[in-house]
Amino acid sequence: MVKNRLKELWSQGQCVVNGWLSAPNAFTAEIMASQGYDSLTIDMQHGMIGFEAALSMLQAMRASGVTPMVRVPWLDPASIMQALDAGAYGVICPMINRREQAEALVSYVRYPPRGVRSFGPTRANFSAGRDYWREADVEMLCLAMIETEEAMANLEEIVMTPGLDGIYIGPADLTYSLGKGRLMPAFDRKEPEMLEALERIIRTAKSAGKRVGLHAGSAAYAVFALAWSVDLVTLSNDIRLLADAAASSITEFRAGAGARQ
Repeated sequence: MVKNRLKELWSQGQCVVNGWLSAPNAFTAEIMASQGYDSLTIDMQHGMIGFEAALSMLQAMRASGVTPMVRVPWLDPASIMQALDAGAYGVICPMINRREQAEALVSYVRYPPRGVRSFGPTRANFSAGRDYWREADVEMLCLAMIETEEAMANLEEIVMTPGLDGIYIGPADLTYSLGKGRLMPAFDRKEPEMLEALERIIRTAKSAGKRVGLHAGSAAYAVFALAWSVDLVTLSNDIRLLADAAASSITEFRAGAGARQ
């Protein structure tokens, strides 16, 4: 079976650079996969992506060697197992607020006797290679999103869940929940109360031997987060990168055109 490159990078003490795909387009996925990311995550929760589009995107990414992951829509066994059968090497699950939810997530990702995942890796048998059935439990990443006040209250219990590889911090929802309407939900938080929350999550997860991923809105903040020894940083997403590049281009043009008038 093809090994999970993220685990290899982590064993070398490296931080994984993750990209984020929100547009339901195989060509966009192929372009992003060619830019040097270690992994790419297909967002089936807030991205505009259904299963058929996600499958095409996974196929388009394969030649690059980038590690494919999926953020599933919810804690739903069908969508989690389908993403894995389609060839995802990791699942990020939103809104994990309690230990029993984390345990359910793990069970959907792992085959018996560790879990209840049904066997039928229709595409993964080809994309991941032989012996998938034997090695999938070791190679597949299972990440729970921490992004609510309830999850913070249950943090210690969540991170102790056996079989859970790590947590993924969703700063926007976390800000929404902890800020109680005082702070706009967004990435790249530097408010003292949010920094304290982020540091607590990372410290608690690390003490339990779990990996930590952080969703950043910019490369600059991702670099800032390296001081926390996070294991994975996400640099914006395809939609935001496209919008920013388009805005920068038109702004540059209009400034130049105005100077010539």
